[in-house]
Amino acid sequence: MTVHRSLGRTLSAAALGAALGAGGIAGAFAAAGTPAPAGGATATASLGPEQLVANSAQRMLTELSAHRAMYAKDSAKLDHLVATVLLPDFDTNYAAQLVLGPAWRKATPQQRKQFVAAFYHSLLHNYGAALVDFTANRFKILPYRGSPDATEATVRTTVLRENGEKVPVDFRLHRTPEGWKAWDVVIEGISYVQSFRTDFASEIDQKGLQEVIDRLERQNASTNVKHAAAGRGGDGKG
Repeated sequence: MTVHRSLGRTLSAAALGAALGAGGIAGAFAAAGTPAPAGGATATASLGPEQLVANSAQRMLTELSAHRAMYAKDSAKLDHLVATVLLPDFDTNYAAQLVLGPAWRKATPQQRKQFVAAFYHSLLHNYGAALVDFTANRFKILPYRGSPDATEATVRTTVLRENGEKVPVDFRLHRTPEGWKAWDVVIEGISYVQSFRTDFASEIDQKGLQEVIDRLERQNASTNVKHAAAGRGGDGKG
């Protein structure tokens, strides 16, 4: 699964980089003539697609900037930050269904529950690893052109690489009873959901869905142990 792991790291790093740009945040809310709202699920439920991306970015960046050294030492705390700030605005259940594709329809209720949980924690760990060293000076949210009555939306952004190249990063969102939720990230035309769907489909065909779930759970458990150990080491040095 080398391709899967490499692609996951690339997509996660780029997507999280795109979600944390101070310049994009300022531009988005200046254009709207409103300040970026405070965090929390209740606050974000009333936000439009562009504002949702900007709000999550501001909250994440503010916390990282204030406590970057702590999060660099303690991966468990970084995981918690991602879980409380970013992932509530990501529709993990919907994305997991799309990633599994036909296998979702064949899966038992227990397998669906297990996969969603394993997929969630996989996102959690990938996001945290991509976040800790991110600085917000290479990101821009482009003007949003969607209809206020739409149920699907795409927030277009660009990320500036270190070599000066601009990379297009699009966030796909849909309207839910809890407000707008992101469900996919498209980087240079490559869909996060579609890429994982293709990769998981190949593994499921070869080994079966349960083996894929078991592998994800083993990986997540191993990562949790490493993060807990890193957290204890960081506390010991502090």
